[in-house]
Amino acid sequence: MNIKTGGCSEDCSYCSQSSRHSTGLKATKMSPVDDVLKAAKIAKANGSTRFCMGAAWRDMRGRKTSLKNVKQMVSGVREMGMEVCVTLGMIDDNQAKELKDAGLTAYNHNLDTSREFYPTIITTRSYDERLKTLSHVRDAGINVCSGGILGLGEADSDRIGLIHTVSSLPSHPESFPVNALVPIPGTPLGDRKMISFDKLLRTVATARIILPATIVRLAAGRISLSEEMQVACFQAGANAVFTGEKMLTTDCNGWDEDRAMFDRWGYYPMRSFERETNAVSPQQQVDSVVQESGKTPAAPAAEAL
Repeated sequence: MNIKTGGCSEDCSYCSQSSRHSTGLKATKMSPVDDVLKAAKIAKANGSTRFCMGAAWRDMRGRKTSLKNVKQMVSGVREMGMEVCVTLGMIDDNQAKELKDAGLTAYNHNLDTSREFYPTIITTRSYDERLKTLSHVRDAGINVCSGGILGLGEADSDRIGLIHTVSSLPSHPESFPVNALVPIPGTPLGDRKMISFDKLLRTVATARIILPATIVRLAAGRISLSEEMQVACFQAGANAVFTGEKMLTTDCNGWDEDRAMFDRWGYYPMRSFERETNAVSPQQQVDSVVQESGKTPAAPAAEAL
């Protein structure tokens, strides 16, 4: 759910919510806490195990009231028995600790692409600033959710570089979202075509191999994939999806459509679970999953989020 739409000061070339691009999107104030909790109840009723909230701004500096409201949202969703993730731009160590104390399960902060290609896409925030936010999140004991966007004009080596970077963090991210660029008119990348499916599929498969205990999530752009393409991604290692009415500002596959697809192919939602966030080696992460489940962590399953 987008809890604060538009008006962002960043210049991300792909984003409709940047105030620097003329996309026709109207900026809004933050959604009331009660409205957000109502949406979370609907998500839970439709089988989701985690509720993700995004706000369009650069960072949390000077946003004490907003942080207070977000913490109420987090606590409210947790009381429903769901996991909860937020994406609020850059946060410092104290803000991360406050979110952890409120019950936050995971924090999404995508690296988007490789370090080398990144400056051609964004100039208002550095790659190291993104890594610093991930460090604050990890140190606070919150699960890290960090992935990328495919189809920005990057080379194969940039997708490899992205996966190499997240796999070289002190511990692998709990979640790796795979987004396919949805070209939005009015943005610098508005005329690009969606990335070819073979490149997306190879990225999913590579992420599964390199990040064996990480949840690989199909995110933005999934609505452009046929049912057979989505199933191919599940078989290649994707084991979660973002679902609901919207992917922030772009269209998303609906609840009923996803449920029917999962039923046809024998997929079922995972139970909500949390993994310890203490820094451990990738092999220890794999060993932990194997011991708990008795199965290989790469077994395909679909989680409705």
